[in-house]
Amino acid sequence: MGHGITQIAASSPHISSVVAYDPSGQAALEAGKSRILKSLDKMMQREKITSDDAEGILGKIVFTDDIAALGNIKGPDIVIEAIIEDLGIKQKLYGELDGICPPTTIFASNTSSLSVESMSTVVSDSRKENFVGLHFFNPVQLMKLVEVIRAPASGDVAVDAVMQFCEDVDRKAVQCKDTPGFVVNRLLVPALVQAMEMLDRGDVLGGVPDIDACMQLGAGHPMGPFHLADYIGLDTTKFILDGWIESYPDNQSFTMPACLVKKVKSGHLGRKSGQGFYHWDGDKRGDPVKG
Repeated sequence: MGHGITQIAASSPHISSVVAYDPSGQAALEAGKSRILKSLDKMMQREKITSDDAEGILGKIVFTDDIAALGNIKGPDIVIEAIIEDLGIKQKLYGELDGICPPTTIFASNTSSLSVESMSTVVSDSRKENFVGLHFFNPVQLMKLVEVIRAPASGDVAVDAVMQFCEDVDRKAVQCKDTPGFVVNRLLVPALVQAMEMLDRGDVLGGVPDIDACMQLGAGHPMGPFHLADYIGLDTTKFILDGWIESYPDNQSFTMPACLVKKVKSGHLGRKSGQGFYHWDGDKRGDPVKG
């Protein structure tokens, strides 16, 4: 998702430069750059941008595996983190960033489910007012929504700055509190769970494709819950639920479907692994998996 955020930021006429940092090394940076190039090529083919536009966008981006580059930021700039959904790993990064970034730099996490307040515990007290959540949606280049998450210590200056950033990159920003799943995932994930529990109980004779068809044809959804869960990643869905169940054991809406546990245990994670509730060939969905 980081490459998508990088691309839309660099595409904005209001943003002069973007630093794309990945500690994994040059191979990871080249992979991200390649995905940006592929996206820009598609936009040129559709005549949404010119070759000069694409060159200008790429020219704004500095790709680096040196974290010190983020310490060179001057003014009220924003560092947007989009790494693995692991609280410990995120906290380690923020601890490092807190030591090298200017005090005015705003930290914004692209987390989809973790507590923003919990992430901010490792930074200095003065930094906490400049710590917010900034949750984009995949694919970033197409999805127009961003959730702006205000933790208890988040200050108005930081929130106003990220709201302006969202406007600068042509996104609709919705402010919300630092609660489980924020808005979209708090509504979406329990709905996915209900579909999976229907499958576990055998409530719908046609199983996966019929449940998906019901939500597409009966509720007007562009894709059904199993298609969507596969697209999101079944491991990601389970990870979100694991965190919610651990943190809120008394909330009866946070439950774990047996079919989800079985899929993840088998390594069938959806689109990313080529099989989940459906078979996948890249981004192309195939037939439902039998059994």
